[in-house]
Amino acid sequence: MDISVVIPLYNEIESLPELTSWISSVMTENRFTYEIILVDDGSTDGSWGMIMKLRDGNPFIRGFRFRRNYGKSAALNIGFDAALGDVVITMDADLQDSPDEIPELYRRVKEENYDLISGWKAKRYDPISKTIPTKLFNAATRKMSGIKNLHDFNCGLKAYRNTVVKNIEVYGEMHRYIPVLAKWAGFTQIGEQVVEHRARKYGKTKFGWSRFINGFLDLLSIFFVGKFGKRPMHFFGSMGTLSFFAGIIIAVWMLVEKVYLIAHHLPYRDVTSNPLFYIALVAIILGSQLFLTGFVAELVSRNSNDRNNYQIAETI
Repeated sequence: MDISVVIPLYNEIESLPELTSWISSVMTENRFTYEIILVDDGSTDGSWGMIMKLRDGNPFIRGFRFRRNYGKSAALNIGFDAALGDVVITMDADLQDSPDEIPELYRRVKEENYDLISGWKAKRYDPISKTIPTKLFNAATRKMSGIKNLHDFNCGLKAYRNTVVKNIEVYGEMHRYIPVLAKWAGFTQIGEQVVEHRARKYGKTKFGWSRFINGFLDLLSIFFVGKFGKRPMHFFGSMGTLSFFAGIIIAVWMLVEKVYLIAHHLPYRDVTSNPLFYIALVAIILGSQLFLTGFVAELVSRNSNDRNNYQIAETI
């Protein structure tokens, strides 16, 4: 099969007939073998009934329905697990992503040997309250991930080689950072394509301000887990050692200073009246705690079922 189109949706009953018809027309015109995977994330507007109706008229449509709303990441993860196509295309169900972009996305993955192509909606129709925070998050993600060539990590329109989606796990709000997850998994051929951003035709956006807070926390999680997930002692142990020895150095310096003053019969004050004493004490205690945290995290990591789960590109 050439293409799997994975579409997470929540209360998008009005747009589904037009969207699936448009996708099918593009696929037929370009002679692609395909499937459309619709993942209903606990819709309450009858979207699942519409999916079943569409499935009756189009055998290339597959549907999954959650019992309740879990979020876009969960829907994508289910869709990725089910996808059979050589190239997996993701898009939103609100008709703001154009299916006409699919042939070029497919061509670039297949012919230019990309692992992932991320869409960039250079011209957007979103309000400024959404575009400015998005730009800030994209800048922060570029800085922390090292993926310098992407302008929009959160664009729903993306194309993946099948092996990419089978080797990453999307959860929480991680769908915003799939390129980062792919990079940590060893898929480094990541490109970008300018795509059309269409004005919303039906309904209203399902995302509020909380997504920015959750997205930032998930970015920190990705950075830490990706860099230190299998060696937590390297992070906590290094920080703890630096803090511990900084405290020891301050304490020794204060002790030497006091001995010097006593030896030369110079006035001195009690060590506990010096603010540096408490700074040194806190640094030593904090360093010890960080070191122990790293030690415990290392024990947990070594006993995890995922401790030796590595990405193997090929075998002979």
